Amino acid sequence: MSVQEIMFGSIGRNIDQVIEENLDALVRFAYFRISDRAEAEDVVYEAVLRLLEKREMVNDARCYLFRIVYNLCQDRFRKKQISTISLEAVDMADEADKRLDQEEIDRINRLLDGLPPCEAEIVRMNVVDELSFVEISHILNVPQSTAKSRFYSGMKKLREKYFTINQ
Repeated sequence: MSVQEIMFGSIGRNIDQVIEENLDALVRFAYFRISDRAEAEDVVYEAVLRLLEKREMVNDARCYLFRIVYNLCQDRFRKKQISTISLEAVDMADEADKRLDQEEIDRINRLLDGLPPCEAEIVRMNVVDELSFVEISHILNVPQSTAKSRFYSGMKKLREKYFTINQ
């Protein structure tokens, strides 16, 4: 087996598998941030193209894709100054629909709106997008400890706010 077969054969199959397994999640991830399905699909398409161009330099294709999608969404957000959309507008998977009813989704939105943006984003990434702290730290280009501390700080504020609202 040649070096090229080793480099591109197995990596190509692995990258194809990563893309296929994460495509819906990536589109939801982008859609949640830019509120336009066609534009979200364009962002994911661009991210996949970037991954394919740099496939030999990428160690973790999943993290790379989420990071590129996040960065592209941030760029579009800055250019268009659009806001994120609420959870109920996101086409969530059936499994997620079973876990969260509409009332819960509304409550989550109201609570996350009260957090500082950096904490809210990390809580969304972990809870809604089900990304690990390692993945979040790579996507946001912050140390894992920073991602964790922002998450725990945000969750603490949510707990305080939740118990304040319900008392």
